[in-house]
Amino acid sequence: MDAQRSVLQILLLAVILFLIQCVVAQKVSISSPIERRALLDLRSSLGLRAKNWPIKADPCTSWLGVQCQNGAVRSISVSGLRRTRLGRLKPRFNVDSLVNLTRLVSFNASGFLLPGSMPDWFGNQLVNLEVLDLRSCNVSGSIRGSLGNLSRLTSLYLCNNNLAGSIPATLGHLKNLKILDLSVNSLTGSIPPSFGFLGNIERLELASNYLSGSIPPGLGSLQGLQVLNVSDNNLSGSIPVQFGDLSRLVELDLSKNSLFRSLPEEFKMLKSLQKMVIGNNKLEGHLPVDLFSNLVELQVVDFSRNKLDGALNGTFWSMPNLRFLDVSSNNFTGPLPGPHSNSSAATAAEFNLSNNFLYGTLNFSLGMFKFIDLSGNYFQGKVINDSEKNATIDKNCLQAVLKQRSLEDCRLFYTDRGLSFDNFGLQDTIQPPPADSSSASRKQWIFVLAGVGGGLGFIVILVLVLVLLLRRCDKGIRNQTGSADVGPVPEGDSPQLPKNPTILAGSGDPFTYEQLLHATGNFSETNLIKHGHSGDLFHGILEGGIHVVIKKVNLSSFKKESYVMELDLFRKLTHSRFVPLLGHCLEHETEKLLVYKYMPNGDLANSFYRATNMEDDSLQSLDWITRLKVATGAVEGLCYLHHECNPPLVHRDVQASSILLDDKFEVRLGSLSEISRQEGDTHQNVLTRLLWNHQTSEPGPSDSGSSPTNCAYDVYCFGKVLLELITGKLGIGKAEDASTKEWLEQTLPCISIYEKELVTEIMDPSLIVDEDLLEEVWAMAIVAKSCLNPKPSKRPSMKHILKALENPLKVVREESFSPARLRTSSSSRSWSSAFFGSWRQSSSESATNSGHPNREGFSGFRQPGRVGSHCSAGMEHSSSHKRLSNEIFPEPVEMKDIGEIR
Repeated sequence: MDAQRSVLQILLLAVILFLIQCVVAQKVSISSPIERRALLDLRSSLGLRAKNWPIKADPCTSWLGVQCQNGAVRSISVSGLRRTRLGRLKPRFNVDSLVNLTRLVSFNASGFLLPGSMPDWFGNQLVNLEVLDLRSCNVSGSIRGSLGNLSRLTSLYLCNNNLAGSIPATLGHLKNLKILDLSVNSLTGSIPPSFGFLGNIERLELASNYLSGSIPPGLGSLQGLQVLNVSDNNLSGSIPVQFGDLSRLVELDLSKNSLFRSLPEEFKMLKSLQKMVIGNNKLEGHLPVDLFSNLVELQVVDFSRNKLDGALNGTFWSMPNLRFLDVSSNNFTGPLPGPHSNSSAATAAEFNLSNNFLYGTLNFSLGMFKFIDLSGNYFQGKVINDSEKNATIDKNCLQAVLKQRSLEDCRLFYTDRGLSFDNFGLQDTIQPPPADSSSASRKQWIFVLAGVGGGLGFIVILVLVLVLLLRRCDKGIRNQTGSADVGPVPEGDSPQLPKNPTILAGSGDPFTYEQLLHATGNFSETNLIKHGHSGDLFHGILEGGIHVVIKKVNLSSFKKESYVMELDLFRKLTHSRFVPLLGHCLEHETEKLLVYKYMPNGDLANSFYRATNMEDDSLQSLDWITRLKVATGAVEGLCYLHHECNPPLVHRDVQASSILLDDKFEVRLGSLSEISRQEGDTHQNVLTRLLWNHQTSEPGPSDSGSSPTNCAYDVYCFGKVLLELITGKLGIGKAEDASTKEWLEQTLPCISIYEKELVTEIMDPSLIVDEDLLEEVWAMAIVAKSCLNPKPSKRPSMKHILKALENPLKVVREESFSPARLRTSSSSRSWSSAFFGSWRQSSSESATNSGHPNREGFSGFRQPGRVGSHCSAGMEHSSSHKRLSNEIFPEPVEMKDIGEIR
């Protein structure tokens, strides 16, 4: 009897569980056939795999990233999902079926490629949408103004795309918006004043665009704002004093703009602020009183590269949460108060006070700091605990320390200010003593000077002999380097200036200041093209209707050398690939003007996408033939600098904005004011190499692995330009941040010498190419990857890059090579080995480590397989069976005698 009861209880429990499951399934399963059809259409248009969205299963219960409520689709996330092979070949922004999902609250496609323009109906149909996440989707075109109709929207992510045009003012109507991220795009125009009405906004990200104009004061009324980032734009004007009312602001980044005037006193009211980055602007004046005393929550402070002055009162030593302070390259002056011995900030934070006008003694131990940089000031006296690990104190007036300023420089500084100078601790000396010298007597110094004089005399005699013996060798080296003798060329930041810069033959016609003032409408904002590295660029129209570009160099903002050096270079350099200099005007005392030929198509960054229909703002990108033409033209100009100038010259600013295009899309290189002589040139004559005074240059970007004064740096930057032409993703050429590095780590594995089709993973989807053109895209990608080799010595030279781009099909087609030709070049490296030498090495290393001799590796970047990577190049065997040899990159006949690349 008990057994029968137990069986009945079990059966009853099973029936109850079954009924519960039925009820739950009834609630979860999709109820609308229209919505089911819409999801199936979305699955098809996006090319999603059946593994993630099985066609026969219920979407609400079985489809990854789909969430339902009461039988209706509420949330869709395709982020992280993979496409089918066909879907990867033709990715596009085709999500039209979403219009039938009327109750959709969230759509997340972060990291999922959706190339193309955003549909206008997004803001008219998805009225219930609260979250729209399109980060890193390769979206192009403009931001649709209809998005301002999404009244329930709380989060809008459009960052890291190719969006262009202005920001629609209608986004200011989104009263419920908490997060707006439009950073890392190509947006232009000004920040809409309507953003001051975003009453619930907490995070506003507009960094890394081309925004101009002033910052709207209305942003200071956003009481809930916690993060404001408008860095790396072209913003000008002053910082609104209303920002002092942002009581909840935690992070503020205004860096890399052209903001001027002083820092508002009201900033000391930002009691919640933890990060303040305002470096690389034109701010001047004193810091607000008690700024560091009031902002006790600050963890990161960056005021570097401005014109701030006054004294540093030292209150930052006692800030409890401070971890990083950078006030370098300003005009701060006065003594520096030392921290207390128990200062927590000093032992936990990193300080950079370099390149100011601070003076006095360092009456505190440098060993107490985590790290401090005091270089480029005028501190004197002895150093307490000179720790090489904890401190940098170069270019001061300190006693018994290496790499200090000259005695004359230090004396002049202290004399001009009416201050006493300790004379490096010695009397009647002309130069400061070496760091390791003790208190030597005057007689010992006489012996030392006599020995040095005798040694110098011997060296002079030896040099004269070398000049006579090595003249022929010197001629041969110059002939190999090139025929364009440009004479003295600036090294890094120390240009050699002509004696009379106002008389420069070859620098065009002289213009009057009134002529150029009239041509630009008094240098009006409407004629401003952009803020350049060495001056502001304006569009002007001369008498007779001649269009020109006029660079206005304000000597209060830019160094005098910026225009003098450029005029001198134009006098010495002549090449059809440089932007023509038509003339100059040097009569104005504080403003110098250079006049260039106007380029109708602007620069590559602005002309890459062109408007084709004014009604719907649709954009069309450059076709492949034009892209290859642009790449080849840019290389011709760089090849002239690297190989035909003596000494070789480095452009130092190779990016899309420096490649100008005329009416026929012929390349003219700009940004010539950045040019410098190659550091440590291997083609210099022996005498020059013996006597060349090496100067320390600024370090290059960490990813480039080379100094900006080395030709390999230009090659690296040009490799990123090639990737921009291939992928259609602009902006990577000017960026050296973590997102760019991550993008390269994901992109480069898609470039394989074995598998042509892999390049379609990263190719600009707007490109229309046939089989031959696809091979050219593949070839350019191979060249780009070689240029981006982490080791500068393994990057190809510009002359080899030029040969490759002139004959792209020879890069990838085996039938073009001649075995006899390969044999004849065995004595020297071919131009093909310039690209594949490092690949062979990395492949052999990979083979040694993995046991797979035919798999490809690329040193310096993580291999595929991590989250977010969408390529598998080098991880599987290829069907094309290409061979790693000179046969892949056949050597032209005329190149076979060229020696090894340097």
